[in-house]
Parts: sequence; C-alpha cells; structure tokens
Amino acid sequence: MATVLLVIHLMIAATLVGVVLLQKSEGGALGIGGGGGAGGFLTGRGTANLLTRTTAGLAAAFFTTSILLTLIANHSAQRGSVFDSVPGATAPANGTAPASGAKSEPSRGGILDKLEQPHGPLVPQNQ
Repeated sequence: MATVLLVIHLMIAATLVGVVLLQKSEGGALGIGGGGGAGGFLTGRGTANLLTRTTAGLAAAFFTTSILLTLIANHSAQRGSVFDSVPGATAPANGTAPASGAKSEPSRGGILDKLEQPHGPLVPQNQ
C-alpha cells in the first residue's frame, strides 16, 4: 500500500513540476520574465485558467498523498524509544562497576561492548 502511494506521490510531484514550468512568468525577476521564443504556444486566458486549476489540483493531491504517507509511516512504526532495544540499557549511567555483591549482567555483544577495551589501551609500551 505504501509503495503504491509513494509511486503515485512521485508521479504527482513530477507532473506538478512540469505544469508549473509550463506557466507563463508574470514577474519581472531579474528582467527575464515574459516567456519569449514560445510564439503562440499555450497563450490566452483559457489556457492560463486551465494551468492554474491543474496546478491547484495537483498541489492538493500532493499534500493529500504527503499526509497519507505520513499517517501510514506512523501507523506501521514501532512504538517506544530507540533506547529500549539497546542491550545493557539497565547499566548505571555514571559508568561505575556494580558493587561486589551485585550481580553483573552478561555481555550481549552490543555495540558498546565491542567498543569497550577490557585489557586496557592498545598503546606500545617502552621496554
């Protein structure tokens, strides 16, 4: 469902870009407005209304598919925090070892366990 909606969304976005580029520029931004060179292609008030309405419809469809994609992504996402799945998340935050009588959790092979260096730093020692 999400893949089909994503493909439709991309098609709407590409069509919207094309329709916006077809419209005649009315502003004088940097003195390049006016269209030029197109001759009689897509001129007249009726074509301007058609392109304006098409742009509005495509923009509404773009926003609708964007909202639907967001709702689908939130619906299929797992609830909870990223930190809930981190092994050893119950360890103290200050980095101290547990008390001598306390049981320590076995290593689960997480990324933090791989970064730990139990034998000290690997720096060459002078002899």
